Amino acid sequence: MILKELKINTWIGDPTNCYIVLDEVSKEIMVIDPASDVDKIAEMINILDGKLKYIYLTHCHGDHILGVTDLKNRCGGKVLIHRDDSDGLNDPEINLSPYIGVGNIELEADSRIDDNDLIHLGELEFMVIHTPGHTKGGSSLYCKKEHCLFSGDTMFRGTWGRTDLPTSSREDIMDSIENKLLRLPDDTIVYPGHGLSTRIEDEKPIYLELKPKKW
Repeated sequence: MILKELKINTWIGDPTNCYIVLDEVSKEIMVIDPASDVDKIAEMINILDGKLKYIYLTHCHGDHILGVTDLKNRCGGKVLIHRDDSDGLNDPEINLSPYIGVGNIELEADSRIDDNDLIHLGELEFMVIHTPGHTKGGSSLYCKKEHCLFSGDTMFRGTWGRTDLPTSSREDIMDSIENKLLRLPDDTIVYPGHGLSTRIEDEKPIYLELKPKKW
């Protein structure tokens, strides 16, 4: 697997992490959360000399979905999102696009995915983990073979996603982290929607022992 991370500015002051995943055998590519700056994303796809198969959205917020339509028009690919967030793609009050200064975003998913669904990218297999809390349909992607997790805005390095937004829930996000994500192997690398990567092992004390993150 080849993984590229792009930091994309989206008017909220905290760049969104857009991930580009390539299966080296099949040359199939998945883009996770194309927030904007599609020129840069398309350029990286060309550099990798691959074919875009999936555009995976960890949740429906505007700072993660703004570049979807442009990217799909340029490079193809099927748009995937958990079914509980699919309606939010067409609801500005839920995707918050007016509040981040980009006008109303409206788009449709090609496929609505569910908890434990498997997504295949050549020889790579990703398991969908439904992780509600930041939004009701937030999801994470886990690749056992590569020991990595794409956590969206559910879990960050040293903290968790906001729970004061439409369809969010503090109780749900704690349940998602403690009973789903922290059960993954300790050496799993976590690639979040914003900020720096971390490991499951390093995040456990925050939730299980109520200890602050050591920087």
